[in-house]
Amino acid sequence: MNIPFPSDEWIKALSGRLNTSESYEMSAKNWEGDFLFIVEADAAFQGTGYLYLDLHHGKSPNAELWPELDGKKAAYTLSAPYGTWRKVIEGKIDPIQGMMTKQLKLQGNMMMIMRYPKAAKEIMECVKTIPTQFAA
Repeated sequence: MNIPFPSDEWIKALSGRLNTSESYEMSAKNWEGDFLFIVEADAAFQGTGYLYLDLHHGKSPNAELWPELDGKKAAYTLSAPYGTWRKVIEGKIDPIQGMMTKQLKLQGNMMMIMRYPKAAKEIMECVKTIPTQFAA
């Protein structure tokens, strides 16, 4: 069964996969910093999605869909239109390259992210295993 993106179920599925991935755990063992992924409206998706992913030393202790921000923040915020997120999830856009080309807008310490390219790759490997349902 495909999991709708963006949804609480989808971000929790990603968190679960990260928690069972030995390669992610090794590549991110020194990483500290949570992420907020903002899915912006476009022609295929109405509204805005806020996906929160807590990442700490190779594990993901918490993940959830936030209905709204209500002043909540994360160490890193990555935002893009729905269609761009779809391309990232489908492996058509590398997330690091997407940040460098401003297809994904990052708020947070880019130098810290650049120190952990293997962790970003391992997150994407986990993303690829989620059977994702996209809007039409």
